[in-house]
Amino acid sequence: MNTHRYRSAGLTLAALLPLFALAAERQSINDGWRFQRGDPQGYAAQLQYDVRPEIKQSADGKVADARPDEAEKVQRSAEGLLKPWILPSGNALVADPARRAQRPAADPAVSPPLLRADFDEHDWRAVTLPHDWAIEGPFLATGPYGGMGRLQTWGPAWYRKKLDIPARDKGKSIFLDIDGAMSHASVWLNGRLVGGWPYGYNSFRLDLTPYATPGGVNQLAIRLDNPAESARWYPGAGLYRNVWLTVADPVHVAHWGTVVRTPQVSREAAQVELAVTVDNDGKDAAALDVSTQLYALDDNGKRTGAAVATLPAQRVSVNARGSATVNASARVAQPRLWGPLPQQRPNRYLAVTTVSRNGKVVDSQETPFGIRSLRFDANEGLFVNGEKIMINGVNNHHDLGALGAAFNVRAAERQLQILQEMGANAVRMSHNPPSPELLELTDRMGILVMDEVFDSWERKKTPLDFHLIFPDWHEQDLRAMLRRDRNHPSIIMWSVGNEVGEQYTGDAGAAIGRKLVSIAHEEDPTRPATGAMNYAKSDMPLPGTVDVISLNYQGAGIRSLPGQFPNFHQKFPDKMILSTESASALSSRGEYQFPVPGVISAPVRPGAGGDPKRQQVSAYELFAADFGSSADRSWAAQDQNPYVAGEFVWTGFDYLGEPTPYYGARSSYSGIVDLAGFPKDRYYLYQSRWRPDLPIAHLLPHWTWPERVGEVTPVHLFTSGDEAELFVNGKSQGRRKKAPYEYRLRWDYVVYEPGEISVVAYKDGKEWARSSVKTAQAAAMLEAKADRSTIAADGQDLSFITVRVTDAGGTTAPRADQRIRFTVEGPGELVATDNGDPTNLESFQSPERAAFNGLVLAIVRARPGQRGAITVRASAEGLRGTEVQLRSK
Repeated sequence: MNTHRYRSAGLTLAALLPLFALAAERQSINDGWRFQRGDPQGYAAQLQYDVRPEIKQSADGKVADARPDEAEKVQRSAEGLLKPWILPSGNALVADPARRAQRPAADPAVSPPLLRADFDEHDWRAVTLPHDWAIEGPFLATGPYGGMGRLQTWGPAWYRKKLDIPARDKGKSIFLDIDGAMSHASVWLNGRLVGGWPYGYNSFRLDLTPYATPGGVNQLAIRLDNPAESARWYPGAGLYRNVWLTVADPVHVAHWGTVVRTPQVSREAAQVELAVTVDNDGKDAAALDVSTQLYALDDNGKRTGAAVATLPAQRVSVNARGSATVNASARVAQPRLWGPLPQQRPNRYLAVTTVSRNGKVVDSQETPFGIRSLRFDANEGLFVNGEKIMINGVNNHHDLGALGAAFNVRAAERQLQILQEMGANAVRMSHNPPSPELLELTDRMGILVMDEVFDSWERKKTPLDFHLIFPDWHEQDLRAMLRRDRNHPSIIMWSVGNEVGEQYTGDAGAAIGRKLVSIAHEEDPTRPATGAMNYAKSDMPLPGTVDVISLNYQGAGIRSLPGQFPNFHQKFPDKMILSTESASALSSRGEYQFPVPGVISAPVRPGAGGDPKRQQVSAYELFAADFGSSADRSWAAQDQNPYVAGEFVWTGFDYLGEPTPYYGARSSYSGIVDLAGFPKDRYYLYQSRWRPDLPIAHLLPHWTWPERVGEVTPVHLFTSGDEAELFVNGKSQGRRKKAPYEYRLRWDYVVYEPGEISVVAYKDGKEWARSSVKTAQAAAMLEAKADRSTIAADGQDLSFITVRVTDAGGTTAPRADQRIRFTVEGPGELVATDNGDPTNLESFQSPERAAFNGLVLAIVRARPGQRGAITVRASAEGLRGTEVQLRSK
């Protein structure tokens, strides 16, 4: 048996574990910010990170799998740029001391007035983080940038906040921890440039100690400068993740300084190894004692019971301005293993590490982790804790629909819950490191993760994307992701790139891949490293550099070329093969177009799956991007090559930007779920495969076609059964059985007549499920349902309210488009509305929105600190309104 073996565990995250008090004080500083777009007049040129190439041609509308281009050569000079002061911010992540940047002796010769504490900011906007200023729009009705969601995300913006650093913190180490800032951040404290970070998706730490005045006024100012043409999707803008102030003893656990590994795992016992790196920012050497105890966590992440194991205390001496690492291990008997739902349980533990000096505790660190084993088999796929797990995964971009890129725990949790209900057990982070809290959710919810760092290396996909900073920052950014995330048990592998241009450059591209994979192995030898390839073939150099063969559309798709699974399997018999992007099927929820071709997969074309005038794609779920395929065709390729470990479908949710095939739209068509979170028909097709034991019988299309009486109107069924009989107004249309490599049942010559279509599905000859669809009468009323009726009064928790347009009998009016208005009474407020229509360019903040094929969404939150009843009302002209009751607590 050809096998690669990797074992690892855990996560490092305090953000969602408020019950665990740390010796170092980590304080959220999300409140009390002032925000303003634009630079002060006359200062813009002096505040640039680096010289940017001129945009000679927009990449907007460029085919998604187009070959990346060689970088443009730019005449560069450090004079007048901030790069020399920013580069040293990543030094802790550069392994070779000779490559570390030296900060200039003098501060940069630029000092705009807004850096001063006495600057008049009364006309600046008050904001709370996380904050995405671009999501407010307006949408761009003309011009390019459909690829970035038709929302302007580019241009400089400033954030200001006074920090509360009491006098008692004098002599301590003071850090600013930013979970994500879009992008090219430069951070100033008390008028001096501290440092920054160009890549908008990584978390980073800056040392404020030399610039802070404990007990005095401390004015923080952060400039962001996201470039135009910097992404193929909507990147968001602003301080869109959490920001923290950390105050610690000069002797403290280093940033991302704990590493948990489980090299030996069985049901009877597990060996847990812990490495702890301690920094000494003081002027004198320190003799320290480091000890750790392990505890079990419950399903909510709370510590339970006594310690299950104690790691032996270690004595270590740390030089002044130095660091040291101590290692210890312990045996855990009858471990509660972490594994993905539904086959296994996501059990977790907590390592509580204490650092003492002369008998006094100077720091403690809590590291949640999981105990589990991974095996990657070239012939049989992925094994978790010795059990084969088929990867039923999706790709997801980082935006949260109408909320934009500003991270919200509840919105992300809702997405994951919807995907789990479909049967998904894995998520690929496309194509960047996620918010730390998202990985806390995947750990807690038992979801496997492929964590990915880059969408491009040195060759560009858009004129001003990451390729501009890759030569200087690839090591720092890759190590930052690996160190921050390596303890998460949900992460099963790392991806160092997606469809990079270096697939096309032979040995030169492979050399870069080899370097990145080597860094991944240095930081985490317990997991494989991969890169998603949509072009590289088995005889090319790049595939030889990765541990797992990850193919985008090469099993089925890539413009109907023969599938590449067998070629890679023969060339790399010791490497597991995975479809990192499958399908890229396209559809608009509830949009059915006729005639319906008798195919299982076809590219979208005018009159054949696509309506260019309305910019909508048929929901029969037979159509795909030119380089992709339907779900049916993708599954046939996988089933014909059973060594393939599974798939990550492109995509789980629609996302802002990249609206293939209609770049006049705002959002993608590839989601199994639309932008508002409403499942498309394809959702039930995936559910029928990924949850085969769940009785499912989903009919399409809807049955309200007054203009089609007497016309052929095909009916398709997505079912976990193996055969079914269809009826139209009680008349049988025949009983059909799935053939090999067939994943839906279809009656392509049904003649439409109003009334009801119904189906009885069978499995192994026995009745399995029933379903019916009725013709709707005239729209008469609204029905509302909240996903959660009780929410926290913290200004962050959300209730997602679905409003459905129905006829008088409660049947959904599947073509309804009435404008619906929302009002909120009580201690709550409307955050956003949406309807899932990719062509809708109305502001997400609008309290009114037309229904799209019968549905509309409202997102409501409670005002911070205000408890009580919240009433959300929905009304529409000519329809009976509705309301839903919420409670904040």
